[in-house]
Amino acid sequence: MNSYQGSVLWFTGLSGAGKTTTAQYIEKKLREQGRRVELLDGDELRHTICKGLSFSREDRLENVKRITYLSQLLSRNGVDVLVSAITPYNEMREYARQQLSRYVEIYVKCPLHVCEMRDVKGLYAKARAGEINHFTGVSDPFEEPGSPSITLSTSTSTLEQNGQIVLEWLNQSSPYTQSVSWKDTV
Repeated sequence: MNSYQGSVLWFTGLSGAGKTTTAQYIEKKLREQGRRVELLDGDELRHTICKGLSFSREDRLENVKRITYLSQLLSRNGVDVLVSAITPYNEMREYARQQLSRYVEIYVKCPLHVCEMRDVKGLYAKARAGEINHFTGVSDPFEEPGSPSITLSTSTSTLEQNGQIVLEWLNQSSPYTQSVSWKDTV
């Protein structure tokens, strides 16, 4: 019987920081290694299991609770879970950390002005024009993680460099122990 419990790599950061792009890269590399992996994208989940939730603080916490529950189910069955979700508040990330035994917080750090330049959907412009309420980084805060397991800079490092940091971290981490903190220099 395989007692391997999957890790939950939680990619947090501003909209446009590169969370999903980085998670997709890691997903591909882990599949190439023969690992069982699932990517839970915050935008996709808002159209399915989190449909109907607003962007209020309370609904955002409910969103995180649902994602955490799904991640817990997958990881306890040997699946490495990649979560790409803004998760703007420290209390939300702390909730996930407390619930998930193999939680790995990955802060995808990118300056706000760079995220705005990357914004193909025009969400930042709409938020600045007052068309979107509670938009993280504009009309709602993003509380920078205090001590993430990994910090990636997507404005100064390539996708491949950031991917290598995450993969090396995973290879150093035993599947049977809690994660240890390791940070890239940003």
